[in-house]
Amino acid sequence: MSREPRAHEPRATSHEPDKSHESDKGHGAGVSRGSRTTVGPVWRLIAVCATWGVFWGSWSVLLPTIKDQIGATTADLGFALAGVPVGAIAAMALVGKLAAGRERTMLALSTCAFALSILLIPTARSPLVLGLFLLLLGATSGALDVTLNMATGRAERETGRRLFQPVHAAFPVAVIVTAPLTGLARELGLGPAILLGVIALLLLTTGLLVLGLPLSKGVPDTERGGVRLPWLGALSVGLLAACVLIIENSVEQWSVLLLEEYRDASTLLASAAPTAYMGALTVGRLLAQAFPRVNLRALYLISAFGGGGGIALAGLGPSAWISLTGFAVAGLALGPIFPAMLSRAATSGGAMVVAFSTISYTGFVISPLLVAVLSFWFGLPLAIALLGLLALPLLGHLLSTRSP
Repeated sequence: MSREPRAHEPRATSHEPDKSHESDKGHGAGVSRGSRTTVGPVWRLIAVCATWGVFWGSWSVLLPTIKDQIGATTADLGFALAGVPVGAIAAMALVGKLAAGRERTMLALSTCAFALSILLIPTARSPLVLGLFLLLLGATSGALDVTLNMATGRAERETGRRLFQPVHAAFPVAVIVTAPLTGLARELGLGPAILLGVIALLLLTTGLLVLGLPLSKGVPDTERGGVRLPWLGALSVGLLAACVLIIENSVEQWSVLLLEEYRDASTLLASAAPTAYMGALTVGRLLAQAFPRVNLRALYLISAFGGGGGIALAGLGPSAWISLTGFAVAGLALGPIFPAMLSRAATSGGAMVVAFSTISYTGFVISPLLVAVLSFWFGLPLAIALLGLLALPLLGHLLSTRSP
């Protein structure tokens, strides 16, 4: 999922803690103030990211039921799923501009809108209707995505703390917990309407909590006159991130189907596929946070070999357990790279992060269509394995530049 647009703050006039506003010097001891303010933003931001992950963790496990409910083929489902990223990209560019200086309010509204859009999904009875509902779901999810990232970036600048990796780690943790629980709920006979209703209520509650985010208001002086955006750099790095997101989205959307339909796994075991990936994703991000000396070049190298090799193993593995191992390896290797790339992009300002996020999100547009087409020609297992080739551009970028 894309996450971390830097915000546009009134008092945050640069990305350096000592300049960002009066936070560390104008309120007494800077360190103590930073310590006090970090807790407030972080737990609310983590709560938003976690409840967002609760939906997507459940979504992958509910897909087989929804597929049967609307009578769709795998290809039909792939085209319907494309509505999510298409809606998201359109919303991200628009909401990114509207949210400048009002990140807290827009994040709360986006979270609540996302919750309401979820309630439409169980009412779909055809692939076309599902695709239209997913277009709306994608728009609200994209709005949540970009406003969460902008609020996270703003909180980081105002507190002077590294927040990207821990906030993003909440998403896979939620998926880890939710996916198997949803699989268990399916085996107990609970349908999408009940489960998605509970998730929507949880998101509405979280949206209200966002209003307590201790963030300042307004647009910083350095961005009021407009910022020249290095589009070539945003395009280059954004497309690399899109390759990562294609793999990530494919695991979220197709891993359960792979294990259920091609590896003879039970519903409960199949639901562990996104859990294996997201669990390793979490470990990778927390390790990157714990060891800041592991630089971006090293993360590119790890992602290229571990991510590509892991997803290939997941697709070609002869058993469910080997496929699960492949998903875990891919998640561990790819986990830290996206937040790290966003953090690097954020050093160029909020506009750069919004552009980076929007460009990288094309990976979510391409992913369902790419897997659907590859599945039509080669079958789902080989389609998943071929996604490992998308890790090669990461290696190419590493070898062609001295400083990613």
